[in-house]
Amino acid sequence: MGIALIWSVITILFRWIFSKRRGAISYDSSDQTALYIRMLGDVRVRSQVGFEPERRGSHPYLGVDFRTLHCKYRIQHSHTFLLQFYIEFFLKICCMVDFSCALTVLYLQCMLEKVGSWNFDIFLFDRLTNGNSLVFLTFNLLNQYGLIELFQLDMVKLRRFLVLVQEDYHNQNPYHNAVHAADVTQAMHCYLREPKLAQSLTSFDILLGLLAAATHDLDHPGVNQPFLIKTNHYLAALYRNTSVLENHHWRSAVGLLRETELFSNLPAEDSLSIERQLGSLILATDISRQNEYLSRFRTHLDENDLCLGNASHRHFVLQMALKCADICNPCRPWELSKQWSEKVTEEFFHQGDIEKKHKLEISPLCDSEANTITVYTCCFLTESC
Repeated sequence: MGIALIWSVITILFRWIFSKRRGAISYDSSDQTALYIRMLGDVRVRSQVGFEPERRGSHPYLGVDFRTLHCKYRIQHSHTFLLQFYIEFFLKICCMVDFSCALTVLYLQCMLEKVGSWNFDIFLFDRLTNGNSLVFLTFNLLNQYGLIELFQLDMVKLRRFLVLVQEDYHNQNPYHNAVHAADVTQAMHCYLREPKLAQSLTSFDILLGLLAAATHDLDHPGVNQPFLIKTNHYLAALYRNTSVLENHHWRSAVGLLRETELFSNLPAEDSLSIERQLGSLILATDISRQNEYLSRFRTHLDENDLCLGNASHRHFVLQMALKCADICNPCRPWELSKQWSEKVTEEFFHQGDIEKKHKLEISPLCDSEANTITVYTCCFLTESC
């Protein structure tokens, strides 16, 4: 009863803090974020009781609401997020009312101390944080690098931003969800700690790298770009069939940055620079441009001219780091790699089932009758190499 009461109070507190959020931009909103999104043409409408259907593709057989691809109804659940700097206080209360909960918080602290380990179990971490791994992990890393103090980030705005980022990932997606974003962010942290990078990257570089990792798949619909193109989805038309998802992830991230005014304390040109470079990093995760980046990377290695004292070279290294973090699952310990293979295969097969249902050409790796998890993993390893 004691723990339930504590969580109820925390829930009420967060509901009150975020009660003014409108969610995605409505047509009649007049704020700057709405104007920005409207200019892009990428408008999503979210009502008070749930998500309204997005604008649909014009394919005659499809009326697909991409928010309900993996479940019939989107379940709205209350986000009971534990504020990081309340952990010690909460731990003391837990000790008085529930010893097992106190042990959970202690174990959570131990995991955060080993967040730089390649064996980090993001699935366990997500369970320990009650499904809030992205918020906990990203905040902890920003604090660990001293970025919150250095950039004088407002704590309330930062937490609000992280909560909204996590909320805008679709938990019904087996693979492209907030846990994947947290996993990529943790992998990015591992790369940033590599000696050659650690001694060369600036605080600005690290901030960009962590934010890009946390938002790189924001609002992912659970289907790939070819699916959006062949169903004539409005995002495909908006971005002219080029890096459709990556452009949408970037614009969504910028929308949340502006909505929360996270960098309002910085000069306007610095905020715009962050938005622009954030886009450059996220767009680099487009798998269709893989050869382009690998070729450039090999050229730098062959000519031995990669200079980390050069800002543009450091940015390119960050692009490569994010690309590696995004597809690093096969390189994780088998216990973790196997789970990721199962999840991404489930998501691909679900897309294939939709394509079969509507008599569309089945995308590669999406046919459950012709592919297996083993086939997928081998293909993924080939792409990664």
